[in-house]
Amino acid sequence: MSITNTQFSIGQVVRHRVYEFRGVIVDVDPEFSNTEEWWQSIPEEVRPSKNQPFYHLLAENDSNSYEAYVSEQNLLIDDSGEPVNHPQVAEVFGDFLGNSYELPDSYRN
Repeated sequence: MSITNTQFSIGQVVRHRVYEFRGVIVDVDPEFSNTEEWWQSIPEEVRPSKNQPFYHLLAENDSNSYEAYVSEQNLLIDDSGEPVNHPQVAEVFGDFLGNSYELPDSYRN
């Protein structure tokens, strides 16, 4: 699976630019691929453009683990060096490598 013209990659640990959460990327949509209702539910002043990659994350904040769908413009590299404590991370990825996770064979071409 290779997607060009994206800033981030599957297995990379990232954090949200505005909201207090971080996660590991599990999939990438080269362009917006969610519902119009979902997009409209984002407050207009922070609503991202649809014309960019969107990332599926196994995400966490101080109290919850969940899945998130985030635009590229709202992600930053997480440089904490800490693993993501989402319960599904171990089911999807191999070892934590400091700022990313080892990809399983199913992600390799």
